[in-house]
Amino acid sequence: MKPMVAVVGRPNVGKSTLFNQVTRSRDALVDDFPGVTRDRICGDALWNDIPFTLVDTGGFSGQLDDTFADSIRHQVFEALSAADAIIMLMDGRQGLSPYDRDIVDTLRDQAKPVFFAVNKIDGPEQEDRMADFFTLGIDKLYPLSAEHRFGLNDLLDDVVATFRRHTEPERDEIKLAVVGRPNVGKSSLLNRLVGAERHLVSAIPGTTRDAVDSLIKRDGRHYRLIDTAGIRRKGRVTHKLEKFSVLKALRSLDRCDVALIVIDAAEGITDQDVSVAGYAHERGCGCIFLINKWDLVAKDQHSARRFTDALRTAAKFLNFAPVLTLSALTGQRVQRIFKLVDNVYAQYVTRVNTGRINRILEQALADNEPSLHRGRRIKFFYATQAAKRPPTFIMFVNYPEAVHFSYQRFLINRLREGTGLHDTPIRLVLRPRSGRKEISPRAKRRARKGRKRKRSR
Repeated sequence: MKPMVAVVGRPNVGKSTLFNQVTRSRDALVDDFPGVTRDRICGDALWNDIPFTLVDTGGFSGQLDDTFADSIRHQVFEALSAADAIIMLMDGRQGLSPYDRDIVDTLRDQAKPVFFAVNKIDGPEQEDRMADFFTLGIDKLYPLSAEHRFGLNDLLDDVVATFRRHTEPERDEIKLAVVGRPNVGKSSLLNRLVGAERHLVSAIPGTTRDAVDSLIKRDGRHYRLIDTAGIRRKGRVTHKLEKFSVLKALRSLDRCDVALIVIDAAEGITDQDVSVAGYAHERGCGCIFLINKWDLVAKDQHSARRFTDALRTAAKFLNFAPVLTLSALTGQRVQRIFKLVDNVYAQYVTRVNTGRINRILEQALADNEPSLHRGRRIKFFYATQAAKRPPTFIMFVNYPEAVHFSYQRFLINRLREGTGLHDTPIRLVLRPRSGRKEISPRAKRRARKGRKRKRSR
């Protein structure tokens, strides 16, 4: 694995800003409100041609009324134990805090390189703000402005100098985004899959704010699990941080291969569950419905079938997506997720031979001819697969706009039957045949009359 660098400090000292600057991303939420980051956030970074993983952590908080203080502290210590180097960030504007002293005392016991940086020093003329921090007895302090990148080069040069030059072979990852309404058990499910308390879990809706990645390896295959914030209806999202969290959750669907759509079995299928499924479908990723908290449902031998039928009725556009009932709390059927993911992903990246596609199209046309368009027959010339992730098929036809959506659905179903792509989304694109343009009889008559007038002149 790549070397890992953990960024620690008290709340609102600029850890997430530093994380975004070094990883050249916006993966960490940034706000003036303290305590925005709660989970550990990992990102890939490269400095002096040396790759490493940077970890943003929640702030050490001394507030007794902070509901998540103990959980955040546990996450920080987990990051420290896994890190190869540590960056402690302090606030040069607010000055030295008693909490800074507590963190420094904790880090003195770490048998790994620790780099102490004073943030919000925007230039050499402000370095006098660091005077109080020298009372900590630290040999070297780094003046830093994470926002403006002042002092960043010196800090990172020294950090990566502690690593041996490292090259990591490229690996094939399956990216899984866990999405759903707030408080349906997404983080609990991720912890069960990872096998550790990697994500904060609370009965309070909205605990998860960032889209948090976890990497695991199972049976020789790598999986990137992305925990996301709960997606509520737009009308109920009022806080700025929650809006950003929802946007990051939706963006995680753009970079995932398979979306694990978690539904609360105890509450049943809601309109918002269907909306979340719609977001995943629009982005073309593979989908699996996970019916969580199944241990809380009063069941008989037909309960699972009835729930699945109701889900198929509510989300008809995802009638191809597998459905699995489970319990993240007890672990019931959780490990079956990986088998479903492997199957969906294998279909998601499948490429089908052009000859096979055209034989399927030819048989479909023979069994059910398309309707007439203004008295003329709609002709399909040939088809090919243009892309995968998801499988995308292009069919060339004389009147693309005249093909009814129900006939397109018929063709997609025939493609599923003929190719075995039963569990992945399929995109169908209709285009006019290149190089030839169908001309209506009326236009042809006008052209003939125009040619006659030219000859008569």
